[in-house]
Amino acid sequence: MSKTAKTVAELVISCLEAEGVEYMFGIPGEENIRLVDATAGSKIRFILVRHEQGAAFMADIYGRLTGKAGVCTATLGPGAINLLLGVTDAQTDSTPLVAISAQVGLNRIYKESHQIVDLLSMFKPVTKWADMMLTPAAVPEMLRKAFDVAQAERPGAVYLAIPEDIEASSVPADARPLTARPRHAAGPDPLQVKAAVELLRKAKKPVLLAGHGVARAGVSKALTDLVDLLDIPVATTFMGKGVVSDRNRHALGVIGFMRHDYENFAFDEADLILSVGYELQEFAPVRINPHKDKTIIHVNRFAEDTDACYPISVSIEADIGRSIAALKDAFAAEPLPKHTYNHKIRQSREDELAKGEKDDSFPLKPQRIVSDIRKALGDDDIALADTGAIKMWMARLYPTYAPLSCLISNGLSTMAFALPGAIGARLAKPDRKILAVMGDGGFMMNSQEIETAVREKIPLVVLIWVDNAYGLIKWKMDMEMGHHRDVDFGNPDFVKYAESFGAKGYAVGKAADLLPTLQKALGEDGVLIIACPVDYSENMKLTDKLGALTIPL
Repeated sequence: MSKTAKTVAELVISCLEAEGVEYMFGIPGEENIRLVDATAGSKIRFILVRHEQGAAFMADIYGRLTGKAGVCTATLGPGAINLLLGVTDAQTDSTPLVAISAQVGLNRIYKESHQIVDLLSMFKPVTKWADMMLTPAAVPEMLRKAFDVAQAERPGAVYLAIPEDIEASSVPADARPLTARPRHAAGPDPLQVKAAVELLRKAKKPVLLAGHGVARAGVSKALTDLVDLLDIPVATTFMGKGVVSDRNRHALGVIGFMRHDYENFAFDEADLILSVGYELQEFAPVRINPHKDKTIIHVNRFAEDTDACYPISVSIEADIGRSIAALKDAFAAEPLPKHTYNHKIRQSREDELAKGEKDDSFPLKPQRIVSDIRKALGDDDIALADTGAIKMWMARLYPTYAPLSCLISNGLSTMAFALPGAIGARLAKPDRKILAVMGDGGFMMNSQEIETAVREKIPLVVLIWVDNAYGLIKWKMDMEMGHHRDVDFGNPDFVKYAESFGAKGYAVGKAADLLPTLQKALGEDGVLIIACPVDYSENMKLTDKLGALTIPL
């Protein structure tokens, strides 16, 4: 800030500036007005949102795309509670986020009083660290620790509460922001690398599993080089989509669908899984090792939680890039023997998408919508696939060519993150086109953030798959009970709804309309909402097909 901080609120903003914070997402309340006011004249742009949940999702996605902690803020009590969902989403998706809320003053925090809630007890289970500022002198140290903890691998969420009377307090004359401490990336244990190499040389049918950690580490190219060198098939988690381009001949697709999908057949036959950057919360390992008989090499910055279906034979716990480099060096002189693996797995996925591309029926089939989205977006443009049936179709079929270009919530699998998340994505990557792909159920949960995007002049496009129901739950009910109930609802006129916020609205009336509408919307500099009817009768057809599927290996 241009002036020396005199109050805790001003010192907090100075510390945020020192951390390189560009945006703070939130809503002012009576108890945090000084903090919000202190952003005036600072380098931080305060983004006023319409719901604190939206603020947390914006910070969440901003953090995922930049690797720098996104920052959100709220008042005490209900405001802080509304942050909780997005904060938890960031924590479970290993995304750096710092949440700051007000709290009642120390003069009454010890007794029952207006809006008193034990916020620390709420946030501690869903963050890496949660604490409260009890003295002005602690501000620089606590803010520096918050960012250090949030951004350190494995990243996650941090929460700080500021009592109202502390926020207004004066600070010591020598109070200054602290600088970040030097970081170093630890190299892999040579003995573990040697053991991994020996296991890979003995394996008859190895397969590589790539997770979100590869995207966070920024080592997509290095991993792709390793895959090509080893000449083995690779599948990714939902959140790892794109870390090996789907154009690569070794790319199988994603693992994590609720039925035995094409890619699962590669893991059925595999005797060894080379797991790189995978975290257990991305999907349960029982999906790929139900009989607990696979040899697993774990490559990540940290040890995984214990799971009987993820028995680790070798664990290389170090900087992922340096671990990949060590494995490449080991195989450069003496490559692995050539393995034969089934190209029908990859072909099955491509055939399904190609068939959908030609389907002109209306309402549109999910496969057709996914195909048109891919045609409308560039390789590095960003699609945020919201949670619901839509997530399953996008995760399975959307060809992804770059890491972090198809964003999915799969730690907590949270509905309604995609619209506010698209705002965070656009601010993080202003040179990319941003498309939020949402079901009508998820869209209406946070649709008020359209006004935020319009007011703040943040261009983005929202594509709503309209089926007038909670489609994924209907799908699950039909699969497990043979019927569904209490999942259908009505919707507004989405075009008029968008226009009422000052955005543009489009309605898709036939299959041929979707692609040109997407291209037109993505080419405009504004906020645009597209409503597209979807035929989710394909859901049960898919699971029935997969249930009967066999791929000769």
